[in-house]
Amino acid sequence: MFRRRSLAKSEVLVRARDRAAVHTPGDLRPAPPLGVDQTAVLVIDMQRDFLEPGAPAATIGGLALVPRINRLTRVARRAGVPVIFTHERHRADLSDFGIELEYERVHCLEGSRGAELAAGLVVDSRDYHITSKRRYDAFQGTDLHELLRSLGIGALVVAGVCTDVCVSATVQRARCLDYRVFIVKDGVAATSRARHAAALRCLGHVFARLTTTRDVVAAFRSSPKGGT
Repeated sequence: MFRRRSLAKSEVLVRARDRAAVHTPGDLRPAPPLGVDQTAVLVIDMQRDFLEPGAPAATIGGLALVPRINRLTRVARRAGVPVIFTHERHRADLSDFGIELEYERVHCLEGSRGAELAAGLVVDSRDYHITSKRRYDAFQGTDLHELLRSLGIGALVVAGVCTDVCVSATVQRARCLDYRVFIVKDGVAATSRARHAAALRCLGHVFARLTTTRDVVAAFRSSPKGGT
């Protein structure tokens, strides 16, 4: 009996040691720091139906993201970093929603006020737009991947809404396509604080690195092309 207990204890210790070895930071390949080279800013679905009070999928603190994202995109443009806005849009006859309406209310219909970008969100003529987004994942059924490849992009700085839905789906797809992703923690929002926090915790594990507007701005400004 004593021998069996000793063996069992030894096996537990070995498994614990092995798990620790797998997750030792020193064993990981160093990732390059965020910079302006081969980087784009991806702003996800900053539209009225996700931001305004009483909207079908109003986020908590979503409107407060507007000045932060404006700051982020302003510095990005001055540093020569492409800015891309995604727009979720659905046909007026609801034919492209699929089973989404089993989970969410109708939102972002083509030509509706709710599908418009938020008031005060600054858009520049140099920016790119993905306007055929029908699903949570901004890559699915769009030319986002082709656009990024044509621009030589390998890293994405992500902001927008909703943290646990479209941001999450897009970030996971981007990571699986081998883009390095940086999520701006104070530049994303969800319809629930709990889901927002949970999504960031999960995404920050192996899908993205979590950062802040301040740190991204500092990284872009440190480039010779960076602005103030």
